[in-house]
Amino acid sequence: MIIREIEQKDNQQIAKVIRDVFEELDAPKVGTAYADPILDTLYEVYKVDRAIYLVVENEGKVLGGCGIAPLENGESHICELQKMYFAPEIRGTGLAKQIIEACLQFAMEKDFTICYLETLSFMKAAQKLYANLGFESISAPLGCTGHSSCEVWMTKKLK
Repeated sequence: MIIREIEQKDNQQIAKVIRDVFEELDAPKVGTAYADPILDTLYEVYKVDRAIYLVVENEGKVLGGCGIAPLENGESHICELQKMYFAPEIRGTGLAKQIIEACLQFAMEKDFTICYLETLSFMKAAQKLYANLGFESISAPLGCTGHSSCEVWMTKKLK
């Protein structure tokens, strides 16, 4: 398994992974990443300054991913950890921690000082991972992501 930057050929595979996770967990489709109009074009979306999307690939198959980008409608020193979703077969392997750490390293190199994320309240394993990586819960959302169904918000100081 390798972690690498997204390529255009990965768009359909990572969009399917993300949608499959929502289906598997019977998670809300509206107000979440599932409904994002950009979901099928992540390669193009992350080809901007101060953004990156990494995927986990095994023998040509994309099994998960995670990105970092400036927080929409946020201060310039705040980035957002985005679209961190993994297929069931690679959960619990340590790859999520590795991909998040790579994204956070990128964020520090791009001079972000705070990383923000939002998730769904029932995604307890993800919240535990985020807390173990130094993220702390906050009481209200930052920026304007359009993810109104996400009711857990967390931040981590990077510098």
